[in-house]
Amino acid sequence: MGDAAGTVSCDVGISADGFVAGPGQTLEEPLGRGAEALHRWMFETEEENAAEIAAILGHGAYIMGRNMFGPVRGEWDEPWRGWWGDEPPYRAPVFVLTHHPHEPIEMEGGTTFHFVTDGPEAALARAREAAGDRTISVAGGASTIDQFLAAGLLDELRLHIAPIVLGAGERLFAASGPVELQPVASRTASLVTHVTYRLER
Repeated sequence: MGDAAGTVSCDVGISADGFVAGPGQTLEEPLGRGAEALHRWMFETEEENAAEIAAILGHGAYIMGRNMFGPVRGEWDEPWRGWWGDEPPYRAPVFVLTHHPHEPIEMEGGTTFHFVTDGPEAALARAREAAGDRTISVAGGASTIDQFLAAGLLDELRLHIAPIVLGAGERLFAASGPVELQPVASRTASLVTHVTYRLER
């Protein structure tokens, strides 16, 4: 399931009705109401989904939106170092899209958060430089993924579809415009269906 060098991919958990986060996101419920069930497969059936979990990690660089990085909005007027504790799972440079400059935040285990204020293309250029010949992952959330889809910057999209209906929240493809998806692979497990699409760039 390994990607070719330099591939820009995205793995995202999504509900059957197209939401990657639920309604009512708060500090206590960062994914919104009911959305933790999107990721049950990663923790409750880890062995069954080992290949897909391995494909989510191990990239040379990551890109995410500010909302995925944390709950702070506007100016950086309070300390925040991400949701993942002192040692995030990325173990690589992470480029966070934001409108507000911030100094890099170096974490334990090899993760450093860098903050990019000049858009997705600039974030991707910096990620490519950091990753070298390794792959790059667009980690989310929905708005950031949509920006990369709209700009034609993704090579591969991997949806991990949970058999739940959230009814509201952050919907994928809400702002991407028309996207041409070429099915590559699919596999159904007990708590999730994995679908891989290739995108023409």
